[in-house]
Amino acid sequence: MDRPERALVVTPHPDDAEIGCGGTVAGWIAEGTEVYYVLCTNGDKGTSDPDLTSERLAEIREREQAEAAEVLGIKEVVYLRYPDGGLEDTSEFRERLDVRDGDDGRCVPYARDRLHYPEHITEDGLDTHKVGDVLFWGTEEPDTYIDITDTIELKIESLKKHASQVSSDDGTDVGDFVKSNARRIGQRADMPYAESFRRINIRR
Repeated sequence: MDRPERALVVTPHPDDAEIGCGGTVAGWIAEGTEVYYVLCTNGDKGTSDPDLTSERLAEIREREQAEAAEVLGIKEVVYLRYPDGGLEDTSEFRERLDVRDGDDGRCVPYARDRLHYPEHITEDGLDTHKVGDVLFWGTEEPDTYIDITDTIELKIESLKKHASQVSSDDGTDVGDFVKSNARRIGQRADMPYAESFRRINIRR
């Protein structure tokens, strides 16, 4: 797959992008691609701590996302700040999502076939955006594999910035988890470590 000049990553929650395509965008950026994030929700419900308010958690997760994006070299993060679980497919939301319309690049949103949250459904509405390829991550039916062997450590480092979400209290190491998953995906494409996507060309 050719490297895009620009890429827009549309992500439902803080940390989703690093999980789904962190290694891929790190590789693109290293080769000169400008990568932008649009973060749709503030992740204000992503905790089991009863003493942590939604407002405080949103602040923490936005800071964590900024730090993770800096690790990867993301050019800009646009924060839409919708409440976690509160996205609806409205014209107002689509207008706000249109922050990079006109870029002849590649769009990378979460996959349509993993609809765990309303925002995973809504943020797929990209048919009006002027992009070439769309790569959906998290798909159960991938047709595109990208080797992230050279960037997997950056992916892990970026995920560790999401400290509120990657607690090791259960003994699970985030690096081991990421490598195990990337290795499993890579086996399908004869790659040491990989990320997988379903690719759609909007302009054909």
